[in-house]
Amino acid sequence: MCSNMATEKQDPGHIAPQGFTDRALDSAVTLTCWVWFIFGFLFFFSWAYLAAAVLAKNPEIHFQRLNYHFFRIFFRVVSTTAPRQKFHIDDKIAAIRSSVVVCNHLSYLDPLLLIALFPRQKTIVKPRFFGTPIFGWMIKKSGYLPASSEGHFSRMMIEQMETMGSYLKAGGNLFIFPEGTRSRDGKIGNLNRGALKIARMCKTPLYVLQLHNTDKLFTPGKFLFNSRIHNDISIKIIDHINPDYRYNPPSTTQLEQQVRQAFSANQM
Repeated sequence: MCSNMATEKQDPGHIAPQGFTDRALDSAVTLTCWVWFIFGFLFFFSWAYLAAAVLAKNPEIHFQRLNYHFFRIFFRVVSTTAPRQKFHIDDKIAAIRSSVVVCNHLSYLDPLLLIALFPRQKTIVKPRFFGTPIFGWMIKKSGYLPASSEGHFSRMMIEQMETMGSYLKAGGNLFIFPEGTRSRDGKIGNLNRGALKIARMCKTPLYVLQLHNTDKLFTPGKFLFNSRIHNDISIKIIDHINPDYRYNPPSTTQLEQQVRQAFSANQM
């Protein structure tokens, strides 16, 4: 144990070989987070979602705000049970409104973290999740978009795109991970142009965010959180692209080049 802790101090990102105590701690933290996901939803949030679905004139707004509060509490649970995980969030991010937000993708925690930052949020979700009991109903009611426009997702995509302009003008944000999948080596992969086309179509600003180290807490391919390591999780704005859509509208290619330059200039 002493040698493991010494190694952690020398290299905060280093994940030492796990002993029984380490695995027990990681299991306890992971279990606590799952308890919040299941029982926190059932006992504290399910009734609010049902009320919004039945009574609200615009359920989408209420669902997005409930998602925001649910995941803010989730990250408080993470911070409390895994105090070695330090979160450093750029204060300016909370002020972002009426924008398309693009971010690098490292872990399944990433979309949860962004939901916890924006009270009004939409994002693009893999089609298979729309068929999941309860969760599929919630993401549909939240106005999230399917990553596919084929088959029965076609009508859903059309409906969302028809109202996207008014949603963004009213202060909502659309956040997207343009790589489409989690990076395993930290390098930026191919960028999907969907978010850039939406920004161009709706004439909205683009914010480029950079996440660091969510994958060290929740590593792709692993079930348990690495709660015992010293880890700084950060998210910051690395570019704000506000084109002159009226007199000098950029092409999708130009927007992609600006986004890629921002990521490349800030790569660690």
